[in-house]
Amino acid sequence: MSPPDPLLAWRAEFPILGRSTYLVSNSLGAMPRGVPDRLAEYVDAWAEHGVRAWARGWWSMPGQVGDLIAPLLGAGPGEVVMQPNVTQAQAIVLSAVRYPAGRNRIVMTALDFPSVRYVFDALATRLGAEVVVVESEDGIGIDEDRLCAAIDERTALVCVSHVLFKSAHIVDVARVTRHAHAAGALVSLDAFHSVGVMPVDVRAIGADFLTGGVLKWLCGGPGGCFLYAAPEVTATLEPSLTGWMAHARPFGFEPAMEYAEGAYRWLGGTPAIPAMFAAMEGPRIVAAAGIEAIRAKSMRQTSRLVDLADARGFAVHAPRDPVRRGGTVALDVPHAYEVAQSLLDRNILVDFRPGAGIRIAPHFYTRDEELEDAVAAIDEILATGAWTRHTGRSPVVT
Repeated sequence: MSPPDPLLAWRAEFPILGRSTYLVSNSLGAMPRGVPDRLAEYVDAWAEHGVRAWARGWWSMPGQVGDLIAPLLGAGPGEVVMQPNVTQAQAIVLSAVRYPAGRNRIVMTALDFPSVRYVFDALATRLGAEVVVVESEDGIGIDEDRLCAAIDERTALVCVSHVLFKSAHIVDVARVTRHAHAAGALVSLDAFHSVGVMPVDVRAIGADFLTGGVLKWLCGGPGGCFLYAAPEVTATLEPSLTGWMAHARPFGFEPAMEYAEGAYRWLGGTPAIPAMFAAMEGPRIVAAAGIEAIRAKSMRQTSRLVDLADARGFAVHAPRDPVRRGGTVALDVPHAYEVAQSLLDRNILVDFRPGAGIRIAPHFYTRDEELEDAVAAIDEILATGAWTRHTGRSPVVT
């Protein structure tokens, strides 16, 4: 008999767990029951105070919520600010770096999230930069020897994912950062798929920048992303993609830009205040549950998923070594898209990614038997042909 799982005590904080099998926290974390109260605070402040609500707390929220998240990154107070999305945050970083002849390369990988690639590819040439993409040999991981070999004296910026979104492969970003710094390059990490499900320490990694969001493992909803910038780097760079909140005297409405000191210089225009109210509850719960305990459970449950897949001969699109695997296991089962839609019909919430299959993502609130039940449901859907109900439908990627 398995020992009691203390993390299951947190299930009561997430109402959707009482009416569904929620295995999609890698895409959208379950909503904490305290979120409506936080959003009501926003509504009440707006209704009662109107424009004065800015001076009663709204103005400082990008930094205050950033400080709430900072310990989960190993960052300090005043080093993290909130952004509307990671694409925007990475674009701000991109705009702050200079790309002179002879050091104008940006190194990325073929398995980074496409949204970040889109903005880098679109802006790089206009900034005089060249994007160098390191390919993957197996579509699951990135050979760090090849990645490091692509980083040399011509590299200005390395922008890679900490955990790859399709396969959950963990990149040894500390090694990459050491190599990049030795070559004179800066490093910007996309940690959307790591923060909240595994320990992250920007000091130990040595990252110059780290972006992520509360949408997934931090259970904070859309629109709540964050940007960490190392203080020594912040002091030397000025982003071109900017806005009035990054000004040293924003209410001076001066015609020329003078950047704020510290992390506020990485802000842009008016922030999305409702998203920051929604963002607070999830990180608090994750911190209270304990990231080390969350990681240990994640490694155990994803290993169980791999075992269940192997027993059935399903292809596993994830690292075999749990130390190199994030919180997700993708099962490339026959008719994977249709099977995923059939699981959704049964209120078993998963998602599908082309080239990977059905992504199953247990979190600290997941019961072990929910994994067994989900894989058993895949068996039944394949055996009965229930998946054929979705044949010919246009793919909907959740």
